[in-house]
Amino acid sequence: MSDHSEVPVAPVEAFEPPYYVAVFTTLRTPDQSGFRETNARMEELVKDIPGYLGADHAQNPGGLGITVAYFRDAEALTQWRTHAEHRAAQERGRAEWYESYTLHVAKVERSHGFNRA
Repeated sequence: MSDHSEVPVAPVEAFEPPYYVAVFTTLRTPDQSGFRETNARMEELVKDIPGYLGADHAQNPGGLGITVAYFRDAEALTQWRTHAEHRAAQERGRAEWYESYTLHVAKVERSHGFNRA
């Protein structure tokens, strides 16, 4: 994940279901050479996927990172998963940047939010 410290801390809004989420949880390696640049590029590219709704990111000091990406439909998620540049980044991640990761994909059937006025 990139350094999101300059981005306002607010969750992605609640969308009208159904939609899909991809929950990517990672533990990274000590050598993160090239990660920030690649991650920034992926954040640019995914915005061009029709049906991409946004993403939430969190990372603890111990290195556990979580990204939750939201997609309007399964087709949008598949388009992102199979995007050539994203596939190359996935391969590099397994080779260099991740000790381990999990990916969970789910269909959201209920969603709501709260904002203090």
